[in-house]
Amino acid sequence: METESPAPADTPRTPPAPATPVPAPPPERAAHRDPGPGPTLREPAAPAPDPGAPAPAAPRGYRAVFAVTEFRAVFAAHLLSLLGVVVSELALTVLVYDLTGSPLLSALTFALGLLPYMVGGTLFAGVADRYPARRVLVVCDLLCAACVAVMLVPATPVAGLLALRCLVAAIAPVFTGTRMAALTDILGEGDLYVLGRSLLRIVSQSAMLIGFGAGGVLLTVLSPRGAITVTVVTFLCSAALLRFGTRDRPARSVAGDGGGGTLLKESLSGARLVLGDRRIRALMLLFWLPAMFVVAPEALAAPYADAIGASPAALGLLLCAMAVGHIGAELFVGSALSPRNRSRIVLPVAAAGLLPLLVYVVRPGLPLALAALALAGAGAAYVIGLDQWFVDAVPPELRGRAMTLLTAGLMTVQGLGMALAGLAAEFFPVHQVVAGSGIIGTVLTLLLVAEVRRTAPGRMSDTEGRDGADRHMTSR
Repeated sequence: METESPAPADTPRTPPAPATPVPAPPPERAAHRDPGPGPTLREPAAPAPDPGAPAPAAPRGYRAVFAVTEFRAVFAAHLLSLLGVVVSELALTVLVYDLTGSPLLSALTFALGLLPYMVGGTLFAGVADRYPARRVLVVCDLLCAACVAVMLVPATPVAGLLALRCLVAAIAPVFTGTRMAALTDILGEGDLYVLGRSLLRIVSQSAMLIGFGAGGVLLTVLSPRGAITVTVVTFLCSAALLRFGTRDRPARSVAGDGGGGTLLKESLSGARLVLGDRRIRALMLLFWLPAMFVVAPEALAAPYADAIGASPAALGLLLCAMAVGHIGAELFVGSALSPRNRSRIVLPVAAAGLLPLLVYVVRPGLPLALAALALAGAGAAYVIGLDQWFVDAVPPELRGRAMTLLTAGLMTVQGLGMALAGLAAEFFPVHQVVAGSGIIGTVLTLLLVAEVRRTAPGRMSDTEGRDGADRHMTSR
């Protein structure tokens, strides 16, 4: 699942709109050319275009997204920083184990990459709307680079390493939420935005497959601190790409807009407004709930491989299968389906996405388990349509805070889902825990799908939809 990393979804927002042509690049990217001097004898004027000739075809799908210069900078920055984070997670885990010899502290290093997300996403979400997006993104990258640089100091104690890990994780949701909101400025609020988010998710999934492999190779030739140095470089490169590759745009809101003058009040006020809106709340939960249950087979991959007598190589396949299914399905849905059809599949695919986990009832062997995991990963492709519903539902002045909270919650529920799966596996066989996750998750998702249908535009009054939050939003 998405980690944004780490990500490691949502549902219907507005009635499916008819498919529209890819929008033209926004005005800020249109180059105004100087016509220059008129034609001379040495440079004959070009013949006038034939009015009957067909216009050159505009790029479509993912190609249209990459045609936007600013997005290419954002994409490259995301790829670099994400690979750096994955490598540093592995290297830091090894470093903590080398220093302490404690498996618990080594495992805690991974857990601390998830736990602070909700704290940072809730308390600092106001940053995403209060300050210009480019400034927030660059400062977040520089702060993360500074934290990782301190990890390289040999005198840094283990407690300091873990504290710095927490700080990086607390900054991450602010960075991710700000970038998600900034994409609506760079790509617009329509299909290009949806496909841009899809590409970033695909990178996140791919980084899990490539990053750990690259980290393992680096650790064969470098010390753990040497491998962590790579992360400092990737954060600095990401900051440079964002600073010089994207435009400076004004903040979405001014200080004090969120119901108070302090950043903390703005952040908490934004969370209250977002979660107080019935429609936005339902869509946000549709991102979170399936993700909470689908992580069970990944969290229990090692004990399940041991239970069926699989080799270490098979364990690697079990860990990769879901990501492979997700990447393949997302590429297909993003490139082969129209916006209307992507909207149509959101609720059915979300409702059925956890059903493949029911195969674990029969304690499947490796081939059947891999197929089930790939199908479960493919079920996550419903979030492409859900992204559009979410951006349509959230007012622009709340967008940064809403997306920061969405990211923080997504990472938190995945960590909680892993912890609950591990706890359940202490009392029940692993295959029953995974199957139970599929059953419970499907039932709860069906209830949530019904709520999303009830909150669809036109199906309820403004009072029902906002639960009183409209009053605050319109007063902004």
